[in-house]
Amino acid sequence: MAAQASNPTKPKPEASQPWHIAYPAPQTTASSITCEHLLSWMKAGKRPAMHFVLVDLRRTDFEGGTIRGSINLPAQSLHLTIPSLYALFSEAEVTEVIWYCGSSKGRGARAAGWFADYLKERNDVSMESLVLEGGVRCWATAGEEYVELMDGYDAAVWK
Repeated sequence: MAAQASNPTKPKPEASQPWHIAYPAPQTTASSITCEHLLSWMKAGKRPAMHFVLVDLRRTDFEGGTIRGSINLPAQSLHLTIPSLYALFSEAEVTEVIWYCGSSKGRGARAAGWFADYLKERNDVSMESLVLEGGVRCWATAGEEYVELMDGYDAAVWK
């Protein structure tokens, strides 16, 4: 019987453990941005994908809409793609990368920390990794001026 080749670049957690256990814990606590502050940027003319990047890390809990202009990435593979994301964001001269999930207490905060670690390792002070306080849940329940900036908004999901 031939031995199966393992993939050393993608660690596998045990079945009973959460996916992120396979990766190192972030060493940096990323700064946060409030929904109000992000909305003020948008009202002032700053636009996602032009002036900053919004990264939605939700998996199956994406129902109810997403903040307009977000890119969606699977959190499970994020740790491995950070160097590529960094290269893309650097080339595009992105100065803020804002990570979020449903509440930004798990995937969003973890991703923001990993990206902040990567920036720190490179002594890159031209880019900042931020976590959206309260995640998309905060955004979707903050009022009409917020939900107007959501694609696929479904009020029933947020009641």
